[in-house]
Amino acid sequence: MTATLQAPPKNRRVVFPFTAIVGQEQMKLALLLNVIDPKIGGVMIMGDRGTGKSTTIRALADLLPEIDVVAGDPFNSSPIDVEMMTDDIRDKIDRQEELTIIQKKVPMVDLPLGATEDRVCGTIDIEKALSEGVKAFEPGLLAKANRGILYVDEVNLLDDHLVDVLLDSAASGWNTVEREGISIRHPARFVLVGSGNPEEGELRPQLLDRFGMHAEIRTVKEPDLRVQIVEQRGEFDRDPQSFLTQYESQQQELQKKLVQAQELLPKVTMDYDIRVKVSEICSELDIDGLRGDIVTNRAAKALAAFESRTEVTADDIRRVMPLCLRHRLRKDPLESIDSGYKVEKSINRVFGLTE
Repeated sequence: MTATLQAPPKNRRVVFPFTAIVGQEQMKLALLLNVIDPKIGGVMIMGDRGTGKSTTIRALADLLPEIDVVAGDPFNSSPIDVEMMTDDIRDKIDRQEELTIIQKKVPMVDLPLGATEDRVCGTIDIEKALSEGVKAFEPGLLAKANRGILYVDEVNLLDDHLVDVLLDSAASGWNTVEREGISIRHPARFVLVGSGNPEEGELRPQLLDRFGMHAEIRTVKEPDLRVQIVEQRGEFDRDPQSFLTQYESQQQELQKKLVQAQELLPKVTMDYDIRVKVSEICSELDIDGLRGDIVTNRAAKALAAFESRTEVTADDIRRVMPLCLRHRLRKDPLESIDSGYKVEKSINRVFGLTE
């Protein structure tokens, strides 16, 4: 294994390789686009139990290249990007103090279902703050997730208030904790990934709308594919290291492709005519607000960058738009049409594409 994909053996946990995952293309595409441009706003993955949701998300975090962080900083502060560093680190840079920079794996934080707001946001030790005059802050899960992935399994069972807090931080990139007149804020830029099973209840529409993309996954029906998945999993469980070695070159290739896409993204352009058509589709589908338009534009640019192009095409829109809009449609209880189909029909009409 090369250094880019391997963490030191002592804390290395073997993870199923992302490139070995069979099927579930929509989920994989949505996750990769969010890594290229985290401002897309995260992914909500709804689907059957046992379809590899958690495995795929952990595999993605493991695939990503290591990041530079300031040593000893609990917020994974960037030594370069002002938007991703705490006020303390910024002050040190202003005073021209030397910072120790280390490399670490992209953090992947699992949010437990019973987590409290203090556990998520962090707590302020009021007694210490008043007696010693220092801001005694105990960082929470949002601090740990900065510059990484925050994964919430069964997000539809999480308290609405907590979901709101997560979405606010993901959108603004900052977490603010206020207690008894003392206020502390720190960067909290992460890709928010929620997953759930529709049988256990839906998310409220206003919360669902805040997720950038929505992927629906189903259990694989083809017997051949099912056998392939089962055999693959058995092979990995028997000898994880040799299984990883098989996929090493593909993993490195995809990792390199993601880094190049992130660098290319600012150069990607989108023709005015295409932007007008995107908004026409959103208007035709009666989508509330402008989030649908914004996310579609971002996702289409990320897809073009991923495929090493600097120009968004109508095909890019066709591929990403159902993922960006299906959860924003108003639900008609009498309609049995799948929301993805409804979006595709509208795209084909406006862009003059054949189904």
